[in-house]
Amino acid sequence: MSLPPGFLDELRTRLSLSQVVGRKVMWDQRKSNQGKGDMWAPCPFHHEKTASFHVDDQKGFYYCFGCHAKGDAISFVKETENVSFIEAVEILAREAGMPLPARDPKAQEKQDRRTQLAEVMEQAVQFFRLQLKTGAGASAREYLTRRGLNEPALDRWEIGFAPDGWQALWDHLRGKNVAEDLILGAGLAKPSNKGKKPYDTFRNRIMYPIRDPRGRCIAFGGRAMDPNDNAKYLNSPETELFDKGRSLYNHGPARQAAGKGQPLIVAEGYMDVIALAEAGFGASVAPLGTAITEHQLQLLWRISNEPIIALDGDTAGLRAAMRAVDLALPLLEAGKSLRFALMPEGKDPDDLLRADGPKAVQTVLEGAIPMVKLLWQRETDGKVFDSPERKAALDKALREKIKLIRDPSIRSHYGQEIKDLRWQLFRPQRQTQNRQWQPRGKWQPQAQPASPGARASFLASSENADIRLREAAILAIAILNPKVVVQFEHQLEEMECHDADHAALRTAVLRHAIDDPDNLKDHIVETLGPEPLENLLALRHVAVIPCVHKPGDVEKAEMTLAEELAKIKALRGLDAEIAEAAEELSELADEALTYRLAQAAEERNRTSRSQNEDKAVFDIADNGARINRDEKDAFEAIMSGINFERKRR
Repeated sequence: MSLPPGFLDELRTRLSLSQVVGRKVMWDQRKSNQGKGDMWAPCPFHHEKTASFHVDDQKGFYYCFGCHAKGDAISFVKETENVSFIEAVEILAREAGMPLPARDPKAQEKQDRRTQLAEVMEQAVQFFRLQLKTGAGASAREYLTRRGLNEPALDRWEIGFAPDGWQALWDHLRGKNVAEDLILGAGLAKPSNKGKKPYDTFRNRIMYPIRDPRGRCIAFGGRAMDPNDNAKYLNSPETELFDKGRSLYNHGPARQAAGKGQPLIVAEGYMDVIALAEAGFGASVAPLGTAITEHQLQLLWRISNEPIIALDGDTAGLRAAMRAVDLALPLLEAGKSLRFALMPEGKDPDDLLRADGPKAVQTVLEGAIPMVKLLWQRETDGKVFDSPERKAALDKALREKIKLIRDPSIRSHYGQEIKDLRWQLFRPQRQTQNRQWQPRGKWQPQAQPASPGARASFLASSENADIRLREAAILAIAILNPKVVVQFEHQLEEMECHDADHAALRTAVLRHAIDDPDNLKDHIVETLGPEPLENLLALRHVAVIPCVHKPGDVEKAEMTLAEELAKIKALRGLDAEIAEAAEELSELADEALTYRLAQAAEERNRTSRSQNEDKAVFDIADNGARINRDEKDAFEAIMSGINFERKRR
């Protein structure tokens, strides 16, 4: 079966050789450099212990310095699977999601045509370059000079000019005996609807040749010189050579520069790429005026594990970045991601280079943010989350995005990162350092330390000790019954722990209990060490709580948590109100203050009644445990009966 070389090129482009080989070898992590695609392993073709088998992922070839085996992905599968060439291609095509071409007896003929089209494109490159140097190209030269391109740079990038005529290129190529169907097939001309000669696709435009990784010119990009032109930039139509969604501008040179350690930068347009490369950022590419496609993203990851998307600092640039995030989320793999460098507002990379030089661009690139931060920024920027409903809407939007990630490990890490960011957004004011409780339940920065009288009043409160005991109980119940945490997440966030260990435990519970309840204790020990958890569970009043002593009863855990959280909230509010009232006593005593103190006293009484109601049902044992009075009476009755029988005998 004859396969078109274009199909094999596409197959090699889509696949990562290191992934194909990685199924058969164990990489030497000390010798390998995954970021550069430079991988080493013991050779799978002969028995050895040293890592002499080398894979160059950028070039797509392997070589063994021991047995001298060499080849590409197709030859590797052919040798390791003991299959024929066609069978190896079929295996790799299925993996790459490419349908195998049907048998085509004219495959060679088609390849010959592709070669002919590529030759026609090269003739067009030379024609456009020559036209730039003529009088007709004077305005184009002036424009390029203003953009900072000198003559050597124009030659390096093979920039040309399409004159303002209907058949300038057509007549030139026909004069060299180029067949009409080849000119049309290369996308250089379009047939006339009026029965006249075909007309040039590009007219009065600066021309940028677009080459494939092998260096063949496959298309052009043209920038209009007429400011009133409907299309400022125009690409070649799709042809047998050119698929816009599978091509990158400056692909080949960028791949070579990235292989030498330069960061891969994805810019928005031709001039951005040229300006970046001329300034020393050689590994720069552009997606040909379209939003990045899935195929282009795979091409980028073949070049670099973490390309930097450098987009214009305007609304359109930010929208393009967000589209890239949505596209990349389902395709993420371990080690494969994107970073985003957003230019200053109103500037593109070319503008920034001309205004502030390469160092300014380097600074922006070094500050590139990971995808998860941009995803968070999109959902939170300019929004206010001052209600549970708005917070819930944010949580829902982020969960929907994270669900798109197919890799379970990456999905878990994204969830954890989002939790951390959410914590920083909603709970920065919950830190106890330099904070104090203010009226109406809001935490505010502490401007002045509390007076000795106020502190004494608060610390002397008998309920303050009760608060600490109840906090410990709540944490123990939540840790040993983590499935109930989701129902009390907000209340636990509101609970302010005065003990440092309790605060750390509360944070760990909120971060891990919902996503991974079965391994919550392991997460806590891994994060904090064993001591805080051991100390908590060893507390006498904690150890005897039924939900702690015998965890697993979800209903009982829910009831106990709800009760304890309600009481702790009431007690904390009461103590804060009394402390504030005591502070004001030294300044002014009036009827309003008297009323507030009366209300505080009533609140204390209500809390006391609630506790007395508990005592009506429970007795307190010597170890601090609550004993149901009915159960105690029933037990004593049984014991009395037993003692009576013993005496009678």
